Amino acid sequence: MSKFVYFFGKDVTDGTGSMNNLLGGKGTGLAEMANLGIPVPPGFTITTEVCVLYLKGNKYPEEVLRQVEQAIDKLEKLNGKKLGDPEDPLLVSVRSGAKVSMPGMMDTVLNLGLTDKSVIGLSNKVNDERFAYDCYRRFISMFGDVVLGIDFREFDSLIEDKKKELGVKSDTDLDSKALKELAERFKELIKFEKGFEFPQDPKVQLRLAIDAVFDSWNNHRAITYRKLNNIDDSLGTAVNVQTMVYGNRGNTSGTGVAFTRNPSTGEKKFFGEYLINAQGEDVVAGIRTPDFIDTLGNKIPEAYAQLVDICQKLEAHFRDMQDIEFTIQEGKLYMLQTRTGKRTAAAAVKLATDMVAEGLIDKETAVNRVTAEHIDLLLHPRIDPKAKLEVIANGLPASPGAAVGKVVFTAEAAEEMAEKGEKTILVRTETSPEDIGGMAAAQGVLTVRGGMTSHAAVVGRGMGKPCVVGCGEISIDMKNGHFIVNGYTIKEHDYITIDGSAGSVILGKADLIDSKIDDDLKKLLGWADDIRTLGVRTNADTPKDASIARELGAEGIGLCRTEHMFFGEDRIPAVREMIMAEDEKSRKEALKKLLPMQKDDFLGIFCSMEGLPVTIRLLDPPLHEFLPDKEELDAKLRELEALGDSGKIEDVKKVIKRVVSLKELNPMLGHRGCRLGITYPEIYNMQVRAIMEAACELTAEGHKVVPEIMIPLVGILKEFSLTREEVCKTADAVMAEKGMKIDYKVGTMIELPRAAIVADQIAKEADFFSFGTNDLTQTAFGFSRDDVSKFVPIYLKAGIIEHDPFAVLDQEGVGEIMKIGIQKGRSAKPKLKMGICGEHGGDPRSIAFAHEIGIDYVSCSPYRVPIARLVAAQSTIEMKNAKKINN
Repeated sequence: MSKFVYFFGKDVTDGTGSMNNLLGGKGTGLAEMANLGIPVPPGFTITTEVCVLYLKGNKYPEEVLRQVEQAIDKLEKLNGKKLGDPEDPLLVSVRSGAKVSMPGMMDTVLNLGLTDKSVIGLSNKVNDERFAYDCYRRFISMFGDVVLGIDFREFDSLIEDKKKELGVKSDTDLDSKALKELAERFKELIKFEKGFEFPQDPKVQLRLAIDAVFDSWNNHRAITYRKLNNIDDSLGTAVNVQTMVYGNRGNTSGTGVAFTRNPSTGEKKFFGEYLINAQGEDVVAGIRTPDFIDTLGNKIPEAYAQLVDICQKLEAHFRDMQDIEFTIQEGKLYMLQTRTGKRTAAAAVKLATDMVAEGLIDKETAVNRVTAEHIDLLLHPRIDPKAKLEVIANGLPASPGAAVGKVVFTAEAAEEMAEKGEKTILVRTETSPEDIGGMAAAQGVLTVRGGMTSHAAVVGRGMGKPCVVGCGEISIDMKNGHFIVNGYTIKEHDYITIDGSAGSVILGKADLIDSKIDDDLKKLLGWADDIRTLGVRTNADTPKDASIARELGAEGIGLCRTEHMFFGEDRIPAVREMIMAEDEKSRKEALKKLLPMQKDDFLGIFCSMEGLPVTIRLLDPPLHEFLPDKEELDAKLRELEALGDSGKIEDVKKVIKRVVSLKELNPMLGHRGCRLGITYPEIYNMQVRAIMEAACELTAEGHKVVPEIMIPLVGILKEFSLTREEVCKTADAVMAEKGMKIDYKVGTMIELPRAAIVADQIAKEADFFSFGTNDLTQTAFGFSRDDVSKFVPIYLKAGIIEHDPFAVLDQEGVGEIMKIGIQKGRSAKPKLKMGICGEHGGDPRSIAFAHEIGIDYVSCSPYRVPIARLVAAQSTIEMKNAKKINN
C-alpha cells in the first residue's frame, strides 16, 4: 500500500531530509527539523505524488483521504484539541511546498478550522476576543481568495472602508467589534460573489484548501516562474497541514522571515525582518513595515537567542545558507520553515568560496553551488532590481546584459554619435555584417527580425553587447525617423533601455548596475579549471576580443571568422573591387591590397593568443553580403539620375548588375564556404598566405604561434582534398620564402549532415574536426536561422519543441548526427581532435552534452568563456558521480 501522508512532530516524524522529491522542500525541512529536535508545530505532508494524481483527474484515490483522516486524528491527539471543536478548536495552516523552491508562487491558507461557533470558543479559551476575530477575518479572506477565487482586493477594500469609518490608520488599531463586523462583511461578500454561504464544516474547509493548494501548481504565476527557471511542470507540489501558532498574541509574540547569511551579498551575518504582534503573511505582504532582525533581541531576548542558535545549527546541518520562517507565541519560539535560500549571483559566489574556507563544503560542492546564470549576471551590466520599469515590448534575449541609449536606426548614426561621446541603441529591422561598426559603437542592439543565432545575436554575444532580437511587434518608419510598438511612438534620439537577459524593451533610461569579476569568482573558476577535463576556447575575430577572452580564461581560439575582418572602412573598397573583378587577374590585384590588412589582423590575434591554438575559418559567407543592398543602390541610382550625374550613374549600374548576378534564392545553401574557395582559389590562397606570413614573422621574433586552418562547409571528401591541397601548397611556399618551419594544422567544420555520415572518409585527410552547430542545426531541421522568429515562438508555446534549437542544442536529432560524426571520424583516426564552435558552445546544457559525447573542447563568445569553464567542471563532477553510482 502506497504511503501518501507523512507525519512530522516531536518523536513521531515519518519523513527525513532526503525525501525532497516526495515531500517537497518545505515538508522535507519540517521533517528534518523535527528529527533534529528543533521546536516545530506538528503536522503532516501530503506528497507530490498525490498532486500529480489529482491534477490528472481532479480527484484522489480513496486511500489518500483515509490517510489524511488518520493524520488529523494523530494531530488532534498530540495537541489535545479537535478540528471544529466549539470550545477549544484545533486550527491549522495549509501551505504548498514544491521540490524546487518557488517562493510566493503558490497558495497558503492560515487559521483553518474557525467557524462562527469555534471563534467564540477560541475567544473564551484565550480570553482575547480581538485576537479570535482577527484570526477569523484573516481566515475568511484568505479562504475567499485562495480557495473560492475572489479577488483579495475586494476584502482589502472592506478593511480600508472600516479604517476610514473609524478614523484609524493601521489594521492593529481595529478593535474586536470592528474585526467581528469585518468577518460578517467578508461572509456577505462570499455569499454575494459565489451564491453560497461560507463553509462552517472544518473538514470541508480542509478538503477544499488542499485542493486549492494543488490547483495553485498551475496558476499563471507558478507556470511563468517554472518557465523562467527551467523547472519541470510535471513535478507537482506537496501540501503541508500544520498546527497553527500565533504571532498576533501581543507584545511577546511575533513572526518573521530570515536568512542565515545575507542573501544579497553573501556576508556572514544573520539577515531578516520581523513584526511584533502579527501573523506570517503580514511580513511578506508589506501591510506593515517590519523591523530588522537584529533588534528582536531587545524585545524578546530569550526567543532571539534561541533563534540565532537554531539558525547556526541548521546551516551547519544542511551546509548551505538557510531561508527560515518563525513565529514566537507568547515568548515561545516555533520554526515554520527551513529551506535553501535564494541568493543573488554575487552572494552565490561569496557563499561558495567562504564555505570552503570555513570547512563546511569541498571545492566540488562549491563549484556546483554556482549556476551558469549566476556567472552570466556577474559578467554583464544589469538593470537595478529596485528600478521601476515601463516595458513596451518583448523579443528574444539574444545577448545578456542591459544597455541604455538613444535610439538610432543606422550603423553610421551610431558611429557618428559615439564619436561625440553619446550612447545609443541601434534599432534595425535586422543587422548585416556591414553594420558591424555601428554595433561596436552602440551600447546595445534591437532588431525586429532574427533568431538566437542571427547575425545580431552572434555578433552581440561576441562583443558582449546586450541584444534583443526578433521583436516583431516593432514597426520601423525610417522615413519619419521613429518606430511604433504597442501604441508607443519612439522617435530617433529618444532614450530606451534593453535587457538582453530578459528580452525586454523599456521606455526611457533604467538604472543599471555594473558588473565585475572579483577575487571570489576568480578563485571559484580556478577550482573549476582544476576539475574539468573539457577544453574551453573562444570565438574571436579581433585582437581585442581575443585578449578579453584570454583574460576570462580561454585556452585558445576555436573559431576566428575572417569575413568579419573585411568590413573595415579601409577594406571594404578592396573587397568590393575583388568581387566586381571580371577575371582572375583583376581579382588577384584586388586581393593584393587585402593581403597586408589580413596579415595585420592575424599578427594581432596570434600575439593575443601566444602559445595557444588559433583556429581560423577561411571565408565562409556568399560574396553578395559584401556588396550594398540592392534597394539602397536603386535609391542611389534614382538620386543620381535626378541630378544628371552620368559618370556615377554607370558605376552604380555596374554594381547593381553584379549584385543581381550574385543573388541566390537560398544563399545559406548556395555559393559559399569551400565552394567559394574551389571556384575562386585565389581568395583562400590570399588568406592562407596572410596567416602563414604572420606566423613566420612572429616565430622569427621568438613568439610561439599555433595556427589551425579550417575549411568551411565541407560535405564531400573531394571538396576537402582539393582545398587542403591548395592550402598546403600556399603554406609551404610561404615557409620556403621565409626560411621557416611552422607546425600548422588543416581541418574542417562538420556542419552538414552528409559530412557527419562520411566523416570516416574526411578524417583520413583532416587534422581536426569542429562541429559548426549553427549550420548543422539549420540543415538538420531545414530551418532558416534568420527566419525562425516567425514560427519558433509558436512551436515553443504549442509544445512542438522544448527549446529554440539555435539556442539549446537538439540532442535527439542534431546530437545524434554529431555522435555519428564522432564515431566515424575516430574510427578512421582514433585521436582526432574535435570541438564545437557554434553558438551552442556557450549554452550550459549543450556544453554538458558535448562533454558526454566525447568532444575535446567547446568554443564560445568571449563573455561566455567563464560560463563554459564552470559548466565543464560541473559536467565532469556529474559524470564522475554517475560512475560511482554505477559501480
